[in-house]
Amino acid sequence: MQSENPVIADFVKLLNSAAGTIAGMGREASETAREKAKEVFGGMDFVSREEFDAVKDLASSAREEVETLKARIAALEAAAKPE
Repeated sequence: MQSENPVIADFVKLLNSAAGTIAGMGREASETAREKAKEVFGGMDFVSREEFDAVKDLASSAREEVETLKARIAALEAAAKPE
């Protein structure tokens, strides 16, 4: 059987409370830092990776179409030239 020392029991309760408070402060600091980062970066004009890839694909398709049209124009001009 253990004998309870009130001083030790109170000290343990104090340490548990302090640990809970410190953990809560850490979570709050983390959440605050995350919100500040969102605020700072949210004001910037960043695009998502998906948006970037979509525009990149569109630009690539447009380049291919331009090259195809250039070749067709060159062929039409060559055919239209009188000899």
